[in-house]
Amino acid sequence: MEFTQLLENRRSIRAYKENTQISVETVKELIAAAQQAPSWKNSQTGRYYAVSSKEMLARVKAECLPEFNQRNSRNAPLLIVTAFVKGIAGFDNDASPVNELGDEWGAYDLGLQNSLLILKARELGLDTLIMGIRDEVKLRELLGIPESEEVVSVIAVGYRDIEPKKPVRKEIEEILKLY
Repeated sequence: MEFTQLLENRRSIRAYKENTQISVETVKELIAAAQQAPSWKNSQTGRYYAVSSKEMLARVKAECLPEFNQRNSRNAPLLIVTAFVKGIAGFDNDASPVNELGDEWGAYDLGLQNSLLILKARELGLDTLIMGIRDEVKLRELLGIPESEEVVSVIAVGYRDIEPKKPVRKEIEEILKLY
């Protein structure tokens, strides 16, 4: 799929087809794409926790997502919890923040990675929904995520069961300042 077409076709999907699966090879392909993103000093601090077993999917959805995100991800056969290692991106070798953003650079880098992940998913015929409202404490407990990592999002991955319209985007002149 051509890149522009990929961008135009990607949507945040809130309804997935039932009884589908995603192979381990495909999950690895998604993460490999994410790994190609640039990162602070090539630190590659992004971490991914893929949940695909029926039992664990049910637990994560029921125990870690609010009701509306449980509905939005109901039939998604894969959830990917995204995190980054704290205290590296945005910090110097003495663990001091290089600028006022500090660990926000880790979130920035992870956002770049997640963008590539969701675009790769679309290229493979999959769809995604990035969910930021989740129970970070329960996710840590269920998935063994260490305190040294910042939990950022849960990405539902599956096959769309709807064809949503493209949301209206702001005009370029509204978001761009040329000098």
